[in-house]
Amino acid sequence: MATPGELEALLNITQELDGLKTSVAATNASVDAFFLCTMAIVIYFMQCGFAFLEAGAVRSKHTTNILIKNILDSFIGCIAYYIFGWALAFGEPGNAFCGNSFWAMAQLSDSKLPLWFFQFVFAATSATIVSGALAERCDFIAYVVYSFLLTGFVYPIVSHWAWNPIGWLAVGLTAQNGTLVSHYKDFAGSGVVHITGGTAALVAAALLGPRINRFDPETGESRAIPGHSVPLVSLGGFVLFFGFLAFNGGSQLHIQQANDGAVVANAMVNTVLSGSTGAFTTLLLTRLLRPHWSLLRTINGGLAGMVAICAGCNVLYPWGACVMGFFAAGSYMAWSELVLAMRIDDPVEAIAVHYGGGIWGVIGVAFLRRDRGILFYWNTQSGLDLAMQLVGALSITAWSGVASLIIFGALRLLKVLRVPPELEIKGMDYPKHGEMAYPLSAYGHGWKEDNAIPEIGFSEIVRPELVISRSHCSSKPAWQPDTVNGKTIDPSSHIGQNGYANQGADLI
Repeated sequence: MATPGELEALLNITQELDGLKTSVAATNASVDAFFLCTMAIVIYFMQCGFAFLEAGAVRSKHTTNILIKNILDSFIGCIAYYIFGWALAFGEPGNAFCGNSFWAMAQLSDSKLPLWFFQFVFAATSATIVSGALAERCDFIAYVVYSFLLTGFVYPIVSHWAWNPIGWLAVGLTAQNGTLVSHYKDFAGSGVVHITGGTAALVAAALLGPRINRFDPETGESRAIPGHSVPLVSLGGFVLFFGFLAFNGGSQLHIQQANDGAVVANAMVNTVLSGSTGAFTTLLLTRLLRPHWSLLRTINGGLAGMVAICAGCNVLYPWGACVMGFFAAGSYMAWSELVLAMRIDDPVEAIAVHYGGGIWGVIGVAFLRRDRGILFYWNTQSGLDLAMQLVGALSITAWSGVASLIIFGALRLLKVLRVPPELEIKGMDYPKHGEMAYPLSAYGHGWKEDNAIPEIGFSEIVRPELVISRSHCSSKPAWQPDTVNGKTIDPSSHIGQNGYANQGADLI
């Protein structure tokens, strides 16, 4: 029988153990919160990647316009997700279709804030996909409206279906009197994020119409409209490649449980393998079809590979990730050609990358997942899994498509979807924002080589006689050169890269 002293010592030990458990639990919660916030910060930086990529892919006269849209994606999206996005996605108790509490984060526990931040950056990513497909011709007011609604309404419903435990895709399908259960598998959002964004981009671009002169009006053949900066596209691509590692690895949502580190590492390794295989496959396929080694298509092929692997990056073998990337490249190229065949103009190929990569990723995981994929287990369970993936892909496409049709259709009926032809031709930077990305007056080394006298900026010397008359802008002008002080002036040299005469001159 224990003595009173022994009982007191045992009680002290028990209290110390309870205190230690509490301390460990609090530390684990802090570690998970730090993990989520760190991954979310990296994913948030993907907005910079989208901005660079889209800025380089458009003509210089639209650069400021596309940049402000990318910057506002995160700010407008944040407000929308704060007001009702999180509530629709994860509001409690909710139902199979959507959540119904925590409007404007009311009564949301501080312990949920790391997850809120992480889910918000995913929502912002989905909306950003659309802006590139509508570049150079979408009105700014229309952009504000659709960005708010996609981030705050369309995307949260889909994320509730798949990532809230009570969402109908998360609940899944049952067979054989409930003995077989299949849940929609989308670890990091091939369907939730990328099919949603890709579908919205497809519908929006179709309703918006192509850029002027993008397709031959008689033959329907596509005409290339190159962007102004391949280096910017490359920089944006690298930032997105970097961000995808956190996008997929961070989707584990916690890091302190047993085997969490291995899952995160597996997701990241598979992401880079799928992206690498997608890029290299696209490079080779493009070279077989065309006479050049294409940098831009290689970048898009890599992005398609990383989009595709999102769904199953935590459950594939490394070789399975390579297979995923290989077919993602084929899906991307097929969708790229299909979009052109439908005469839909997508300046950054967002539809082919995100919808093409996403739809294959959602389907491919049913074949390649190492625990129950069709390639490993040819049985009823794997067949049910494939059916569930198809149901998920089709339902997300249908929801996003119908919602986008309503949003963009309404904007088109209100005649606020597209800018006037003059703004599209001459550029939106100057008239819409008053801030040209590349003003001519800002160029030059600042010193004359002969006598080291500071040069005078162009805007300081422009005179009315240097402005091109409207007759010079006819469809086939036979312009007469202007002469100033006995020197012949080339009219084209007086037009800034924004498509307008420089400050102080009349519009061309």
